[in-house]
Amino acid sequence: MGDLRVLVVDDHPLFRIGVGTLLAAEPGIAVVGEAASGADAVASAAALQPDVVVMDLHLPDLSGIQATRHIVAANPGTGVLMLTMADESESVFAAMRAGARGYLLKDAEPDEIIRAVQAVARREAIFGPDIANRVLAFFNQPPVSEPVFPELTGREREVLALIAAGHSNTVIASTLCLSPKTVRNHISNVFAKLHVADRAEAIVRARDAGLGRSVTSGASPRAGGSATRTPKPKS
Repeated sequence: MGDLRVLVVDDHPLFRIGVGTLLAAEPGIAVVGEAASGADAVASAAALQPDVVVMDLHLPDLSGIQATRHIVAANPGTGVLMLTMADESESVFAAMRAGARGYLLKDAEPDEIIRAVQAVARREAIFGPDIANRVLAFFNQPPVSEPVFPELTGREREVLALIAAGHSNTVIASTLCLSPKTVRNHISNVFAKLHVADRAEAIVRARDAGLGRSVTSGASPRAGGSATRTPKPKS
């Protein structure tokens, strides 16, 4: 098996030459070319067919992410290692979506860069320690649950929950500090969005989804009603 063929892409000549010199000195790695812009990187990758492209993120014309997308689309066998100063999570995930297999910061140790190039050539995913911790934290986040009836606004869901709990428009208006007209408008919007014909059908839909069940039978009576008095025992 021959040497790993590497293309180094960076718009800063000193850094580009330094990385090229570092990699070329490693047995088993051959630096086959250099590029100073995104467009040059795409053209050079097509002409040279490297095993690995060491890619900066911020480049003239095409960004490193755009160039990565073009290179990987043309030759999925080429591995791209991002080597950049950009440590924002958005940049990391954008590079991954574009097809990069690795992401290192430019302050990485020389041995770390060499190992990353070799790992990417083996089709492994590799990240610097800080980047790896961030990626793991992202994927370990609990999934965000979608709200019930996402087509409704937050206020409309509140109105629907109170309808499902059996409250009248007057009580809903008082509870949410809204005018009766505003409550009626919200209810009309709820009916239209849920494609229900009337209040009874809306209550069924809402309760099936778990709304309105937390209200106990001891809830406050509806406006306009009277509380039931406990009769006094006869003497």
